[in-house]
Amino acid sequence: MSEPPAPLDLGSLRHRIEAIDHQLLELLAARLAIVDEVAAAKLAAASPFRDRSREDLLIARLRARAVELGLDAHEIERLYRVVLDMSVAHQEAVVRDRADVPRKVAYQGVEGSYSHLAAQRRYGGRAGGALLLGHDSFRAAAAAVEHGAADVALLPIENSTAGSINETYDLLAGGALTITGEVVSAVEHCLLALPGASLDRVTRVRSHPQALAQCQRWFAAHPHLTAEIEFDTAGAARGVRDGGDPTQAAIASAAAATTYGLQIVARAIQDEASNATRFVEVALRPTPVPPDAVAKTSLTFTLADRPGALGEILTRIAARGLSLTKLESRPLRSARWQYRFYLDVLGHLAAAPLQAVLAELGELTGELRVLGCYPADAGS
Repeated sequence: MSEPPAPLDLGSLRHRIEAIDHQLLELLAARLAIVDEVAAAKLAAASPFRDRSREDLLIARLRARAVELGLDAHEIERLYRVVLDMSVAHQEAVVRDRADVPRKVAYQGVEGSYSHLAAQRRYGGRAGGALLLGHDSFRAAAAAVEHGAADVALLPIENSTAGSINETYDLLAGGALTITGEVVSAVEHCLLALPGASLDRVTRVRSHPQALAQCQRWFAAHPHLTAEIEFDTAGAARGVRDGGDPTQAAIASAAAATTYGLQIVARAIQDEASNATRFVEVALRPTPVPPDAVAKTSLTFTLADRPGALGEILTRIAARGLSLTKLESRPLRSARWQYRFYLDVLGHLAAAPLQAVLAELGELTGELRVLGCYPADAGS
C-alpha cells in the first residue's frame, strides 16, 4: 500500500501567500510612483486626469487576460476599478501638495473635443501646469467656475462658418462671469468610423449641432447620410467606437480618431477651409491687462426707449476711432420683441477713447455692463 500524502504545512502556505501579498504591495507602490510621473506630464500638457473611455479599454483588456489565467473577470474588474480610483486620488493629492498649484480649467466635452484641444493649446506648458475638467454642457462648465470648482472656463462663442454660439452669450448675460481672454482655434472636421469602414457603408453621422452646421455642403453632396445630434464631437466619436456599428460615423477632430481608435474616412469636410472657432476664457474676476497690450473690450447693453438709439451708439464708437469687431443681439426673455446687445471693440478699457464712449452711452442704453477687457488674439 502506498504511503498517505504528507499533511500540508499550513504555516508554510500562509508564509508563501504573505510573500506574494508583499510583492503585490510593492508593485502597487511602483505603479503609484509612475502615476506621480503621469500626473506631472498631464499637468504640463494640460490633459485631463481622468479618461473614462481609456479606463474602460484597460478594464476590457484586463478582463480578457483574467479569463486566460482562469480568474473571475467580474472580480478582477471590481479590483481594478478600486486601483484606478486610488490612482486618480493619488494624482489629485499630488496637485494639492504642489507649491505651484495648477490652474483648473473647465470646458465642454471629452478628450479630443475641439474645446479640449483649444484648452490644451492655450494652457499646455503653463508654469504650474493646468488641470482640465470636462463637462457635459457649456452651462455646467460655467457653473464650475461660479461655484469655485474651476478657476476659469473656456467656452466657444462664435464660429467663422456657422456664426454665433448663442448659449455662451446667454451665459454671459447672467452677470456672474467676466471675460479674461480669448483664443481663436482652426477647426478641421473629419469623418470618423470604425476601422475598415467605408463611406458607402455609412448611413448615419453623429456630431455636435455646430459641427453639423459647418459641413452643410458636404452633406448635400452625400444625400444618403442622415445627421444625428450629439452633445459633443468627441463624445460622438466615442459613441461610434462603443457602438461597434460600421454604418455609423462621427464628425470630429483627427485627434479624436487617435484617442478612440477610429479610422479617418474623409478629411477637411467643413464648408470653409479657413473654418475657425473663437473661444472666450471666463472667470469670476477680471485679470489686469497691460496698458500697452492690444486689447479687446466686450460690452452688453439694452437700448433706451428712443428712436435710433443703436445707430447713435455705433456712430459714437466710430467717432472715437474705435473698431467694432462684433455686434450680436439676443432676445430678452422678460420683454417681447426687445433685445440685449453684445458688442466687442478693439480698445483698452482704461484708454481715453473707450472711457469717453462709456460716459456717452448712459443716455442711449437701459442697462450697460462691461463683460471684460482682455488681450486680443492675433487671429481674431
